Order: sequence, then C-alpha cells, then structure tokens
Amino acid sequence: MRRQIGSGVILLLGNQDCPMNFAENPYPFRQDSSFLYFFGLDKPGLTGLIDIDDGTETIFGDDPTVDEIVWTGPQVSLRDMCLRIAVSKTSPSNELWATIEKAHQQGRTIHFLPQYRPENIINISRLLDIEPVRVQDKVCEALIRAVVAQRTIKSPEEVDQIEQALEITREMQIAAMQHARPGIYEREIAGIMEGIAVSKGRLAFPTIFSIHGETLHNHGHDNLMQKGNIAVNDSGAESGLHYASDITRTIPIGGKFTGQQREIYQIVLRAQETAITAIKPGVEFRRVHEIACVVLASGLKDLGLIETDPEEAVQAGAHTLFFQCGLGHMLGLDVHDMESLGEDYVGYTDKIKRKMEFGWQWLRLAKALEAGFVVTVEPGIYFIPQLIDRWNQQRKFCDFIDYRKVERYRGFGGIRIEDDVLVTDNGCRILGPEIPKGIDEVETITSQ
Repeated sequence: MRRQIGSGVILLLGNQDCPMNFAENPYPFRQDSSFLYFFGLDKPGLTGLIDIDDGTETIFGDDPTVDEIVWTGPQVSLRDMCLRIAVSKTSPSNELWATIEKAHQQGRTIHFLPQYRPENIINISRLLDIEPVRVQDKVCEALIRAVVAQRTIKSPEEVDQIEQALEITREMQIAAMQHARPGIYEREIAGIMEGIAVSKGRLAFPTIFSIHGETLHNHGHDNLMQKGNIAVNDSGAESGLHYASDITRTIPIGGKFTGQQREIYQIVLRAQETAITAIKPGVEFRRVHEIACVVLASGLKDLGLIETDPEEAVQAGAHTLFFQCGLGHMLGLDVHDMESLGEDYVGYTDKIKRKMEFGWQWLRLAKALEAGFVVTVEPGIYFIPQLIDRWNQQRKFCDFIDYRKVERYRGFGGIRIEDDVLVTDNGCRILGPEIPKGIDEVETITSQ
C-alpha cells in the first residue's frame, strides 16, 4: 500500500461508541472494517497513522482512567495492545491534532478514506480544516484503490473466518426452518436466530425474515405467518474477528411448498446452481449474472409468464419485472464488502462500467473474478404488485410478458436462494457447512 501511495501520511480513523439515547447507553460497538483489517484493534476511540516516508505506524488513543475502570473493569493498556500487533508507537488522543498540524506545516499530504459515520466526518473536518460537506470530495482515490486491491483477495485465514461465521449461520437457518410455523409472528423466528448469533458472535446485518419476500430488504418482522406462506430468510453472522456470512433460504410455512411455489423455487435453484458452475477466474461476474437471468427467464417461459426467447427477453430487460437486483456482491469484513469505500471501486473497473438500466444498475459486482474473491450468489424471483401494475398500465415489455398469467402470482411474495462462494484457481467452491436448499430437504426439516 505504501508503494501505491508514494509519500505522506495515511490517516485511518477507528470508530467511536455510538449512543442509543444517551452517552452511557451505546449501541453494540462495531469497529471500522479497514481499521480492523490493518490494525486488528477492536476498541473504540482509536486512530491509526501510517507514515509512508519514515515507515512507522502510530496508534492514538487513551487508557481508561481509574474512575472509568470502576464501570468497565481493568483493561489491557493501549501500549500492550499495540505491542501485540507489532506497533511500537502510541500517543494520547490529544496529540493527534499536533501531529497532523506538523505534517501540514511540512507540506505533507494527509491521505484518508471515505467516511460513513457523521462523527468521523466531523473529526476529519476539524483535523484537516475542511468543511464537513466537502470531506468526501477530498478523499484519496489512490488509497481507496490500494485498500480495495488488498482487501479483495482473501487469505486462507480470512476464508477460515468466513467459514466460522457460516457455521453459526447454519444453526440460525436450521433453527428458522424448525420453528417457523403457522400462527406465530416473524419476529419470534428472527429473535431465535439473533439469540444464536449473539451467543456465538453477532449478527452481520439486520435479519431479513419475511413472508413478504418480494420486498428485497424487508426488515419488518410483524406479520403473523399462516399455512401456505413462504418466508425469505436472509441472515448472517460474524466470526470472532468480524468476518461476515450471508445466506438466504426460503421456507414453506406449514412444511410443504404449494405446486406454484415448487415451480418457482425449482427455477430459482436451477439458476443459482448454474451460476455457481459458471464461476471461475477470468469470468466477468456480470456474465454470471446474465447466465442466471437467462435460466430464470427460461423457467418463466415454461410457465407462460414470458412469451419470447429467454435470451432476447434478458437482453431487452423484460426479466427485471421478476428479478430486479444483482446476482451478488463481495463478502468479507463487511457483508457488502468495502461498500463504504465506493461500490464502483469494488465491483467495477475503468473499462467495465455500471449499466444504468433498471435491474442492471443494482448489480454490485461486474468485474472479472480472481482467485481469492468471496462472492454471494443469490438469484431470486419476486412478484411486486406495484411494479406489475405500473408496467402493465404502461404496456411495458408487453411483447415479452403475459400480464394475464402474471396476475395468477399476485400475492405470491418472493423466493431467493443464496450461498457464499470462494473463487479458486480452477473454479470455485461453496463455503461453509451444507445448508439444506433442495425442496425435499427443506420440507423434511420444516415438517419436523
């Protein structure tokens, strides 16, 4: 990274505690992922400074006072924490400003990454004398590219952490299948899964568990489940070192898929399995996305919902009535890995640009795959009443879509199936323990 930046100072802000409703009642602390990646210190109130020119690193932070220890108990000193990570220089937090000011006076450049927390935007604004609204305009693009390049390729140790998170997620998914029953609320299942995650690590992101799976990121859990519903369960945990997992399964409430649900489920599963088979180094992920879309369109044609050649339907964009989002995204310390650094830096290149057509603009990853990438593969079919009504009124893609037959699926919801996949030297492998996704397997567990 130092070679790519050249000279100056790299400023990496750790996160602070964030109050829920007053200062001493904070949300569970989550360290900034780039700070974690480079320093591994999981404590609030720290800042890292990498001096490119003299090759040193300094951690700025404060040890707790005796009064604070009354409430927190004894803590490892900052110096001892830093010695464990081979950083020998530490300084109190109040010396950071003077250090930055000295670098400014010497005419040295202070490089920093995009910020997603308002308090860190304010901190950089004060440190570097930049108006808060202009902080994001002053980020270092070379540093973004260097960090993305380094964090994108996962080491065996990182893959092991993701698989540890997947062990927890399997427990969460199996528990959801076993406990999801008619007559109980979604929140009861979400609570069971969160309990498992907290007992072994923590949630990687707010759980999506809903019988309204047509809402792609539905974080509400207030629906009473009834026999014949299907629930999309998109959930994940973090390992002890905060690496994420991200798995989706679709659960029949009552233990059996209806005939209509089985048909759609089989299409989605076939698309996912076909997409995973296509993954290998050198293949553009947008091509894998397109392959999955064609399989989805082909299955929908078999049901009479799409009337034309599946490849033509995909090229025209007609399939996006049913599959509006991208096939997947990078996975690592963030569930949408490095998204805070800028999705285009992570998933695109100077030559592979984002398409802005409906459906395609939400493809988070398009560039060619490399060994060491970890990606999610999560096709789905969603029947969104508002979208169906709008397109039907506009007669949009009426040469491709039979809207009368689509009406039979009003109220269907959605189906999504997702696994986490490592790109290997010659292909790929699905990470973690097997989590049931075949129709018979899922029905067997949900019927117990």
